[in-house]
Amino acid sequence: MGKDEQEHKRFLEQQLEWCKEQDRILEDIEMKLYEMKRIAEYAFNHELTPLEIDQLNVQLKDLESDVYFLEKQLGSVVH
Repeated sequence: MGKDEQEHKRFLEQQLEWCKEQDRILEDIEMKLYEMKRIAEYAFNHELTPLEIDQLNVQLKDLESDVYFLEKQLGSVVH
């Protein structure tokens, strides 16, 4: 294998790793969004006390923050 072929192979391996990392981040985002959906559906389908509403809102804010952080990671991964 020549030098150009080795460099091309290394480049492709780096691209593959970049894709895997992007995929992992997207899966994490998807899980957080599904959890947010579950919370919203639960709140919609149940009569909640003000305390329960506050607790669910805190959970939603935490998940929103997590998603924001993951989205920033997604944009900062350089290939």
